Amino acid sequence: MEPQISSADKLYMHRCLQLARCGAGSTSPNPMVGAVIVCDGRIIGEGYHIRAGEPHAEVNAVASVKDCDKPLLARSTIYVSLEPCSHYGKTPPCAALILSCGIPRVVVAVTDANAQVNGGGIALLRNAGVEVLVGVLQQEAFCVNENFFTFHQKHRPRVVLKWAESADGFIDAVRDSSTEPAARISTPVSQVSVHRLRAQNDAILVGTRTALLDNPSLNVRYWAGRSPLRLVIDREGSLPLSLKLFDGSLPTVVYTAKEIAGKFGKNIEQVVLDFSTDVLPQILAHLHSRKVNSLLVEGGAQLLQSFIDSSLWDCIRVERNLSLFLGSGVRAPRVPSGSNACEISDYGARIVLITPKKAL
Repeated sequence: MEPQISSADKLYMHRCLQLARCGAGSTSPNPMVGAVIVCDGRIIGEGYHIRAGEPHAEVNAVASVKDCDKPLLARSTIYVSLEPCSHYGKTPPCAALILSCGIPRVVVAVTDANAQVNGGGIALLRNAGVEVLVGVLQQEAFCVNENFFTFHQKHRPRVVLKWAESADGFIDAVRDSSTEPAARISTPVSQVSVHRLRAQNDAILVGTRTALLDNPSLNVRYWAGRSPLRLVIDREGSLPLSLKLFDGSLPTVVYTAKEIAGKFGKNIEQVVLDFSTDVLPQILAHLHSRKVNSLLVEGGAQLLQSFIDSSLWDCIRVERNLSLFLGSGVRAPRVPSGSNACEISDYGARIVLITPKKAL
């Protein structure tokens, strides 16, 4: 008989998920995890995974317990938003820490998708006589770590496609030169949301035409967080070195058909792809090998449509400016019919989030 999930279990797991989100943008390739230690209805310790390579949530939660409350660990429950790890990585296994503290009950939201764990932590605890309850707020916990779960279950980064479009469905004017200004669809305020999205993803990709016409920096400027790995497709190696992408300020990968020796300076890596076949799976395989959990694709229209047509996407984020009509220009990509869509307001912008019919 499955143990009952109490309202208290849900309440404390909600707190775990709150804490987990505090690590957004800094834990990859690790997941975001929160932990709460409770004794007699009182929280005596809590913590979250702050940064990849640093102590995990359980370690920080135990460390936060006051010395006078340490004896309470022997009759406490620790709530964790992800299964405690059972292997040695950059840090010791958290399941072993829980055992050493004598904590008799563990409540877990969701099992770890990493093959190095994937039930191992739960088994270790149960074999040692610890009561383990699994599945409290499981779906919510999955949503917190969609990047992590997609990476381990689909063996590729989670792919987010992003564009802004006018009320009549155009993403830009037709331009032939970088001297022609791009259509201003996003507002200065909504750009904050865009840069937050960049900070939450490991890598960002644009095509040749977007790099040439827009000359983007693809960094994080209007949000506190790290800039993603910059990626650009340049099949012929024709993009000029004067572009901001090649300024050496951030690690940048150039996907090309043939490496050009000595062309680039520091922080620029060339990766050769076979352009006689579909390059998107090659790009995703390369990123997976680098433990890149998430990829943000910012354009242009042809590249975005290629991801859609290949069904290599997990979320589409469309900013719609309902007060702007361009009349003509570059058409927005075509979203697959029957996709799931919901509207939100983010920094005053009208955002449509779209996911495939079949959730992960």
